[in-house]
Amino acid sequence: MNIPDKNSKAVQFAILLAVFFILCFLIGPSESNYLWRLPPLLKELPTVINDSVQFVMFDWFPIEVYDPDIEDFEEKPLFSEITRTISSSFLFVITFIREIFLGGTKTIVAFTGWDFISENSWAVWPALPWTVIAGWAMVLGYKLQGKGLAILAAFSTGYIGIFGQWEPSMQTLSFVLIAAPVSVVFGLALGIWGHKNKWVEAALNPLLNIAQTMPHYSYLVPVIVLFGVGDQAAAIATIFFATPPMVRLTMLGLKNISPDIVDAGLMNGCNRFQILFRVQIPTARRDILIGVNQVVMQCLAMTVIASFIGAQGLGSNLMIALNSLKIGSGLEIGLCIVLIAVLLDKLSLAWANKQTDYFADLSFIKRYQFSLICAAIFVAGVIFAYIGRFMFDEDFNYLYIVPHNKGITTAPFWQAAVDWIWDTFFFTLKGFNEFLIVSILVPMKEAYLGMPVVATFLLVMGTAYILAGLRSALIVCGFLLFIAFSEFWDRALITAYMTSFSVIVAAVVGVTVGSLCAQNAFASKVILLLCDFFQTFPSFIYLIPVIMLFGITDTSVIIAAIVYALVPAIRYTVEGLRNVPAVLHDAGSMMGVSRFQRWISIEFPLAFPHIMLGVNQTVIFALFMVIIGAFIGTTDLGQLILKAISDPRGTGIGITLGLCVAFIGLAADQILRTWASERKKALGVA
Repeated sequence: MNIPDKNSKAVQFAILLAVFFILCFLIGPSESNYLWRLPPLLKELPTVINDSVQFVMFDWFPIEVYDPDIEDFEEKPLFSEITRTISSSFLFVITFIREIFLGGTKTIVAFTGWDFISENSWAVWPALPWTVIAGWAMVLGYKLQGKGLAILAAFSTGYIGIFGQWEPSMQTLSFVLIAAPVSVVFGLALGIWGHKNKWVEAALNPLLNIAQTMPHYSYLVPVIVLFGVGDQAAAIATIFFATPPMVRLTMLGLKNISPDIVDAGLMNGCNRFQILFRVQIPTARRDILIGVNQVVMQCLAMTVIASFIGAQGLGSNLMIALNSLKIGSGLEIGLCIVLIAVLLDKLSLAWANKQTDYFADLSFIKRYQFSLICAAIFVAGVIFAYIGRFMFDEDFNYLYIVPHNKGITTAPFWQAAVDWIWDTFFFTLKGFNEFLIVSILVPMKEAYLGMPVVATFLLVMGTAYILAGLRSALIVCGFLLFIAFSEFWDRALITAYMTSFSVIVAAVVGVTVGSLCAQNAFASKVILLLCDFFQTFPSFIYLIPVIMLFGITDTSVIIAAIVYALVPAIRYTVEGLRNVPAVLHDAGSMMGVSRFQRWISIEFPLAFPHIMLGVNQTVIFALFMVIIGAFIGTTDLGQLILKAISDPRGTGIGITLGLCVAFIGLAADQILRTWASERKKALGVA
């Protein structure tokens, strides 16, 4: 019964493509022809947003505020005072945590003053020795998952300390330790509210969709206006970026709780508050803690991007290294970010999966053994740090804090490797780069820019209608209209061309690799472990090797996008094929089909809806990387967003451009996700 349906859709696609090419042939470039380009009716939207923000920040609701500098009251806008108070509070907490790790005087100054510091040389907050933090990380890893995670913690912290990256790493970690808990609490509260109120859930879902498809840069522009620049502004931008997955997973976890569990709580006399905090949240613990894991990963993904607005740490140093084309230093710093991401990922997942034995009857020593070990590590670390004062120069006590860039470095080796690659493969890489750009990318870019707007609408909406129905076609139309009525349609087409090329290659390679690995249980396990590993990489890291090989070109961005987007394509393909019921494999074998025939006729059709969900994620991943690629000189929407960061009146442009990018992703998501859901229903696996 599916054959006529497939044939019907094939005919519909053939007609759609024929009409599309006819329109492209008949309609020539003309700015006065609305079939070529729609009028920019939303051209003034950025100005409206800017004026609104400026009014709220600097004119709306003035209040009397005491200024200690002039010892008098003066009028200041209420909203500006609120945002500045929030900003200063975040900065204080970040500074406090940073000084616990690295030492300093700013926290003491906040409660006393610079005069007190200058008069009392002892008034300095001492840093925790790096050996103490490394030891605590090992103990935590061992407690959560045993020797393997403890060894990973030892290697990660040891690498960071020995290679002289301890100070920027702790700056980055202090940033994450503020943004992540606030995102978790905020996301948990919104998730609970959404679960309790269906109207709130209905309002949250589209907002979460937009937030999760907005490019990283777009969060920075309004935050600069509202909260200034620096670590505090970067932390607030990260909170906005990292909260949506926590909200979603909280609602999902609470929604999946069996009603019988809630009824049991009610029968035991629990009130609504007790039901929530003693029954529902503990039952949904695993989903909620996976949400915590996602928050941590999102925070680390923002470390490099946040450096654009003044965040200190590894991200800032990586940006400086790349701007100076110091690839060796960039690789070392990038590896630090990766190690922190992998370690925090494994720790948070181990925490999520760890089972608590509430009925164990333990002695005091066994119950608090890890706390006692941590106390012993602290004492030993302090003693070793004191001994180090006599072993090393005062400024280079390697048992206390390894000075930045004073540890071991392999940067000359990596730089020499880069030089060797350039000397050895220069003409090969140059030839490939020129071929890809001249023969494929430029013609593809010109083809996209040569599409009339009416033909583009017809192609995209027609595809949505054929695959996902009328409702999806109308939703996609709404997304496209916003972009078409803005003044950024051509830039959006450039973004679409780079994304679509990346998605096509990533999907083909990912499905092929995933299909091959899915044929063997061991290969499946290995490839999924590799996917787990590469998925923890902050997206910016993927730009380092491609810049090294291909320079500042579209090729670099597209190859980085392909590699970054491969992970979901491979993962979903392997999972989809491995989840095909074994009885169907046996039935195919009994019918005498070969392994290839079984894959073509049985496994792939049944796994296809799940694979399409992977392709959907591939689109989002590729789109994000293309926008991030603006850092190395693309001419798409990302370039304009990057420029908006340094524009005092860039808020409106940044938000409008961010919505354009989000709507491209949401249009693809609407088509692919709806199509996958309908295929699942047709196959009876929904």
